[in-house]
Amino acid sequence: MVESLRAIAAIPELRNRVLFTLAMLGVFRFGSHIPTPGVNTEALRIFAEQAKDTMFGFYDMFSGGNLSNATIFALGVMPYISASIILQLLTIVWPYLERLSKEGELGRRKITQYTRYSTIGLSLVQAAAYAYTLEQQSNTIGGLPIVGSPGIGFLLTTMLTMTTGSVFVMWLGEQITERGIGNGMSLIIFAGIVSNLPGAVLRTLDQLRTNQIGLIRLAFIVAMMVGVVAAVIFVERGHRRVTVQYAKRLVGKRVAGGTSTHIPLKVNTGGVIPVIFASSLLAFPATLAGLTSPDSWVRSLTVALGYGQPLYLLLFVSGILFFAYFYTSIVFNPDDVAENMRKYGGFVPGIRPGKRTAEYMDAILSRITLVGAVYLALISLLPIILFSGLKVSGLPFVGDALQQALPEFLTNGLGVQFAFGGTSILIVVGVAMDTVQQVESQLIMRHYDSFMKKTRIRGRRG
Repeated sequence: MVESLRAIAAIPELRNRVLFTLAMLGVFRFGSHIPTPGVNTEALRIFAEQAKDTMFGFYDMFSGGNLSNATIFALGVMPYISASIILQLLTIVWPYLERLSKEGELGRRKITQYTRYSTIGLSLVQAAAYAYTLEQQSNTIGGLPIVGSPGIGFLLTTMLTMTTGSVFVMWLGEQITERGIGNGMSLIIFAGIVSNLPGAVLRTLDQLRTNQIGLIRLAFIVAMMVGVVAAVIFVERGHRRVTVQYAKRLVGKRVAGGTSTHIPLKVNTGGVIPVIFASSLLAFPATLAGLTSPDSWVRSLTVALGYGQPLYLLLFVSGILFFAYFYTSIVFNPDDVAENMRKYGGFVPGIRPGKRTAEYMDAILSRITLVGAVYLALISLLPIILFSGLKVSGLPFVGDALQQALPEFLTNGLGVQFAFGGTSILIVVGVAMDTVQQVESQLIMRHYDSFMKKTRIRGRRG
């Protein structure tokens, strides 16, 4: 680690990239303390605590607390991520976008431009919905109005402020990707989540000081966190290698081919996307419940889909499995891969090129995707059960039976408030691994260039 830091400091270009990345993340964190005009942050903090299990709380995690504090960066990168996902899905069904995606750099630039325009549109819609929600809740939060002067003025001000902030965050992410180290959007989400770590540690220590938790329980929490991180690193690095052999062929007067390589199929191709999609869908009923009457069916559905309820866990796991296969089918097409292999004379040993190769790779991908989906479900559910418990006391008969049958720590959890769930850990570890790999690639490339330069100098001297 120390040698890597010294190597980064010794290479001017790499050092400048790292410093630029840190500077841009610093600008993002600075903007996270600038509030939107017209919002009572104290009343909003009470509302955020009540809505932590809704879509509001889900987005607040990705924004690093900006949404609950109503800062100028409240929307964060979520509009850009949503726009990117929509464009990816449209690429499959819209021939124009599919054609652009195959036109190389020029096509990618046009798709990026469309993504930016879509981000602005989504930011305006989300900012308007955010302002409307705050106005609706103004007279219900402990007697404190969230919005001082509700009306068209507040609506337009919030839309302009938050849309501008979202576009600026998008620009920061693109600058980090182009001139810094790592993926800019992922690093901004990473910075937002990690910014909650000091507060989470202090709250845990305060619980230890007030004897709410003991040393044994705290040690178990730390051991569990370390084990989850180790499991994430192990699975994220895992992949299945499909051997590909290229036949020899005559190109002009030279013989090409005859080499053997492999196609790495990742165990978790979808990354954290299936968890995000499943969580978003399950947060919708709780979000709608705040806009309906107390005796509506939406409120009843919200109770059944409460955080930690058995129905919530069942649908959450089902959603992760579905979206894992769905997203994998989008990013990896076995038919296209098999056709490209056939064009260049490649084949899988023992498998006929073409359709049989596509079926073979599809079968492998289906098996490892199942493993990846189960891994995502386990990582996501473990913190829910350990920290919040399986909330079955409110269910008739079945709930009482389960509560008596299951151990106490499954039904009541550890009684610890902690800010990091499975989704947060997946994002933090995944982004950290990707950034470290990019830094290592830069170091290897610089050492290779230095080696080649020395070799050329020695050749000239010789």
